[in-house]
Amino acid sequence: MVEAPKPEEVRKPDHAIEPIFVRRWSPRAMSGAALSADDLASLFEAARWAPSTYNEQEWRFLYAHREGPHWQTFFDLLLEGNQAWCHRAGVLVVVLSHTVFARNGKPNRVHSFDAGAAFENLALQGGSMGLVVHGMMGFDYDRAKSALQVPDDYAVEAMVAIGHPGDPNDLPEGLRKIEAPSQRKPVAEISREGTFAF
Repeated sequence: MVEAPKPEEVRKPDHAIEPIFVRRWSPRAMSGAALSADDLASLFEAARWAPSTYNEQEWRFLYAHREGPHWQTFFDLLLEGNQAWCHRAGVLVVVLSHTVFARNGKPNRVHSFDAGAAFENLALQGGSMGLVVHGMMGFDYDRAKSALQVPDDYAVEAMVAIGHPGDPNDLPEGLRKIEAPSQRKPVAEISREGTFAF
């Protein structure tokens, strides 16, 4: 089996940060091996500790195991390009967020922001466990809402493929070429003191 490059060997931060951030990336090559209930619980436990507005913890995760009864429903939500590699995932996840505050029913303008923080916790935990965690927007959002019986006051945010690392040579040719940790823009391109001047 050919292993994907190790992120810390090709990524070099410009400023001092914890190594966990450099090691996190989004490969696509997975082995098809099952994800244990304990591993999945650890991922959701990490997500549970994300910050949220008024401690709403408005994120929700629906999932399907590769050999489980809900797999085909989740897999069919994916666009063809993602199906080409997600068939080897151990688990598929749909990320939701509650769009109103549970405490008073008023709109929560940061529901997506908070759900993203929970996903990042999950992704960092997965990276530390040596798992593949790959977030996606390439799926049918409306179909996800109906097929998974998502209530009207929840938004469908993203899908995530999770699994054990696999051989990049098993990917379709076009994806093999890009199966490498990406670089990042310099800090000066993403932050400014004062008004917008990018």
